[in-house]
Amino acid sequence: MSASVTGAQAPLIEVRASPLHGLGVFAARRIPRGTRVIEYRGERVSHAEADRRYVHKDAGDNHTFLFIVDERTVIDAGVDGNEARFVNHSCEPNCESVIENQRVYIDAIRTIEPGEELTYDYQIKREADDPPDIDAIFACRCGVQGCRGSMLWPPPRAPRSRSQGRRSRRR
Repeated sequence: MSASVTGAQAPLIEVRASPLHGLGVFAARRIPRGTRVIEYRGERVSHAEADRRYVHKDAGDNHTFLFIVDERTVIDAGVDGNEARFVNHSCEPNCESVIENQRVYIDAIRTIEPGEELTYDYQIKREADDPPDIDAIFACRCGVQGCRGSMLWPPPRAPRSRSQGRRSRRR
């Protein structure tokens, strides 16, 4: 699979096997910083409908193509989705997701060289009712030096040792 900015140009991206996870999106040619690479497309559904569609999934299976747009809308790229659904997570990404006018785009935040995999930080929101093993379910395998070990946001707190004092927020 490939996508191009215009029909006359060579494809900008291509989908192929990824060392990070399953399929990934790779630069087919140089992508300058600031380029709007692709729109994240799929069926627009309510949160309730997205939950209903995936309620049967095993609790340990984190693989969906859902992207939360706002408090009312979720894009399910598993239905009528495009190549954007294969952009993988990284703790040190070369792209970012941008929501504008209820549409989601993947933009390059630095220049991406041909053959390089496109990634963005999923920053999946932690919820109060998450199971204790939620970080294992959403484990990150990006392999960068600064990897936080999880696709969840905010990062897990490091356990405090008894010798650490508490910091006051008072000034």
